[in-house]
Amino acid sequence: MADLVKEFNDYRSKMNEKLLADNNKVIKRIFNVDTNAYMEGALDVKTKELLGLVASAVLRCDDCIKYHLETAYKNGVNREEMMEAMGIATLVGGTIVIPHLRRAYEFWEALEEQSSN
Repeated sequence: MADLVKEFNDYRSKMNEKLLADNNKVIKRIFNVDTNAYMEGALDVKTKELLGLVASAVLRCDDCIKYHLETAYKNGVNREEMMEAMGIATLVGGTIVIPHLRRAYEFWEALEEQSSN
């Protein structure tokens, strides 16, 4: 199951390198704004990642959900916090979010498995 995390990260890294190597100013600036938005500020990084996770689930972006799950996990979010955030996402987004909730839970399990190895 930990391969799920590795496959996602390998693909994301490879494609981000290609996109950024294309030297498109708009794309580079969007990546930069995204990076800076999730830095410590009035809200801590953990809170910002949970906000990103909820927004990603409501918008039904599986890649975004995976990214925010992993970053939240690395910033100390535990399973209960993640599930509470995903509960809010499911409430706000409606039942159409449930398939994304399933995949998010599976990815979270893969993150836990990866860190226990």
